[in-house]
Amino acid sequence: MRRQNERATDDISQRTLIAASTAKPAVCDLCSHDGGKIIWRDDRCRVVLVADAGYAGFCRVIWQAHIKEMTDLGEADRQHCMRVVLAVECAIRSVLNPHKINLASLGNMTPHVHWHIIPRDVDDAHFPNPVWGEKMRPGHTTTTEAGCALVERLKAALAQLR
Repeated sequence: MRRQNERATDDISQRTLIAASTAKPAVCDLCSHDGGKIIWRDDRCRVVLVADAGYAGFCRVIWQAHIKEMTDLGEADRQHCMRVVLAVECAIRSVLNPHKINLASLGNMTPHVHWHIIPRDVDDAHFPNPVWGEKMRPGHTTTTEAGCALVERLKAALAQLR
């Protein structure tokens, strides 16, 4: 009987966690805005190019539904999300050939499942710090024309996703 009560309590706790995770805050930036220029999407997630002239190719993979944590997604959805994240990383590497790729899923400011895929070069403004850390040098910027060409190249590289 004790074991049944523990299982029932665990089930209730899990349902409570999922309900809390899917409860949409009054305003969620990633629910109410695209989060960048959409370069690919399906019914579960979207890939956007972040408008950051200092980091050409900075993309986000954003889950369409308001979910707070990766572990609140079902196994198939987690695998799909990570498949998209890794495909974006491959696309950025093939298009830009950066020194390093940073992957980040924080969500402290925007508690909605999303991944940052950030190409890094040794001469970017923050290297070796995170892009949200202290600047180390002026860095370089991307022109609008180069940004448009990058969007098309990333779209082509992601075309095999479906």
